[in-house]
Amino acid sequence: MKKLIAIALIACGALSTPAYAEPQPYKFDPNHTELLFTYRHLGLSNAYGQFKKVDGTVTIDREKPADSSVDVTIDVASIDSGIDKFDEHLKADDFFDVKNFPTMTFKSTKVEKLSDEKFKVTGDLTIKGKTVPTILDVTLLADQKHPMKQDVQVAAFSASTTIKRSEFGMGKYVPLTSDEVKIIIETEMFGQ
Repeated sequence: MKKLIAIALIACGALSTPAYAEPQPYKFDPNHTELLFTYRHLGLSNAYGQFKKVDGTVTIDREKPADSSVDVTIDVASIDSGIDKFDEHLKADDFFDVKNFPTMTFKSTKVEKLSDEKFKVTGDLTIKGKTVPTILDVTLLADQKHPMKQDVQVAAFSASTTIKRSEFGMGKYVPLTSDEVKIIIETEMFGQ
């Protein structure tokens, strides 16, 4: 009789366990997303710039993080170095060639969970029509209900990678100005 009661309790417990959560897509909050880049200028100072228009979806699978994905599009014309004349040069043929390549993209091919907060996201970065495998080091800063909008799920990430601009056909002035460019992403995203 005790065995029968124990089996019944276990069965009831199994039935009351919540189902695994479905993967959830998130969209970038444009007011709280920064895509920054930095490089060494003429071997002197570290220069910074940003892209102001970022769009895309990050799908988070909490039960199977390896099934998560990232799909991002950046409006190259939104580049902002803080110097208008330099921005026009960066948009020209020597660098981004915005007329022929108005966007750049990152599409993940693999997501690895290293710890509860740390992830390695491998994907294809396409700039100026050239695609190069790239790894983002990602830190999950938050995954919760929004503190001011309780009906909205929010996730926040910090990510970075370093690329070589020459691999994307933008090697002008290398090595005078560094080939390596560090990319830094800070974002809050809303669950859909």
